[in-house]
Amino acid sequence: MSADQRTHEKISAQLCGRAVELGAGHAKVVLDASQEMAADGRGLIHGGFTFGLADYAAMLAVNEPTVVLANATAKFLAPVVVGDRLEAEATVEQTDGKKRSVKVTVRRAGAPVMEGEFLAVVPDGHILDVARSRPRA
Repeated sequence: MSADQRTHEKISAQLCGRAVELGAGHAKVVLDASQEMAADGRGLIHGGFTFGLADYAAMLAVNEPTVVLANATAKFLAPVVVGDRLEAEATVEQTDGKKRSVKVTVRRAGAPVMEGEFLAVVPDGHILDVARSRPRA
């Protein structure tokens, strides 16, 4: 990894993956699908874990301390099972003020299993502080 990780420092590597590459506007994260992620007796991994991996990779590609996910679209292309090693590659494709558009592809053995478009936002402060300062409707 060439850049220092500046966001999501306390995330679980067992649930969301571990960064293996980190650079300006780019990240790669690896996750080993474990039995705890299985949704059934055949070892099918719940898609939420694949999505979590992709989300984490997107946040690392932005790599700002306060980055949060605002919107996402995901296309699941193939099932994932216990024992699969997944690699998510994320690239910031556009910056517009505080907004970052990030493309993520999750692969197993080089073949895509999920593709996503993520809209990340970099607020001026921690989202919990920003949310408390806004009046409630």
